[in-house]
Amino acid sequence: MGVLKRVEKTKTQKGKRALEDREPKAIENTKTAIFVRGTNCSDLVMKCMKDISNLKKPFTVNYNEKNEIRPFEDVTKLEFYCKKNDSSLFMLGNHNKKRPHNIIMGRMYDYQLLDMVELGLENFKSLQEFKNSKIASGSKPCLMFAGEPFADTTKAEFQRLKSLLIDFFRGPEVDNVRLAGIEHVLQFTAVDNKVLMRSYRINLQKSGTKYPRVEMEEIGPSFDLVLRRTQLASDDLFKTACKQVKNVRGTKKVKNMSEDVFGNKMGRLHVPSQEVKKIQTRKVKALKESKEEKVEEIKKKKEKAENARKTNIEKVFGDD
Repeated sequence: MGVLKRVEKTKTQKGKRALEDREPKAIENTKTAIFVRGTNCSDLVMKCMKDISNLKKPFTVNYNEKNEIRPFEDVTKLEFYCKKNDSSLFMLGNHNKKRPHNIIMGRMYDYQLLDMVELGLENFKSLQEFKNSKIASGSKPCLMFAGEPFADTTKAEFQRLKSLLIDFFRGPEVDNVRLAGIEHVLQFTAVDNKVLMRSYRINLQKSGTKYPRVEMEEIGPSFDLVLRRTQLASDDLFKTACKQVKNVRGTKKVKNMSEDVFGNKMGRLHVPSQEVKKIQTRKVKALKESKEEKVEEIKKKKEKAENARKTNIEKVFGDD
């Protein structure tokens, strides 16, 4: 009988780094998304997935071959793809008579399905239909959400969908933001059972003041998403997936350290009282006896021995 799930060590440094990169981290890497084509997929859905992939680049992996996957019946194949590519987001496109122009979006936790939402595609306009300049690939977008369903906390489906869209399009984390670097806006508007997605390019114009005048130009893609089926994680599992390490983003305070106006760091040391009697002095060169001190010490020992000998003789024979 063979050994199941054998664990083998990596043979190369590249493999070791790849495994370390997949380990859980306090601050996660930028999430990668895989785009999978179903068995039957319409051209409209393929174009939409291609445009979304362009917005998400370079954190994308595309499966252009036909894949017989029905996530609401069996999600194991998608979980395998996500684990293989170290991806936590996925988008699957398919098309049938009952659910035309269908898009399934979802995310994983520990390579297991967390949330999954099925959306119908309507009123699609691709990037090529907007004849204007586009934003640079890989730029971080500004996400805007509007509509009562997104604000209503009782509607769990729209709350999870909003969280999923943020995960999907947020891009890499940044510490500082440059005003001129904000050039892309993705707006999601919830109306009844639909989510309207629009993409804009930000143009900063002179206004005669220190604040520029902001103008938005639609650059595409533009489409409407109709909410169909959902498969959401339980509250306990979702809470576990959102759990973070305490104070992971806060700066660690170092005791007894200060900084002056010039940026120089200064530290304060607290030295406890020393017990001189317990200090080891035998092997310390600075405390070793000199030759003169050794000769003097030998003379003293000889005199002491001679005096002791005379005292013992006097005790035996006594004085006459």
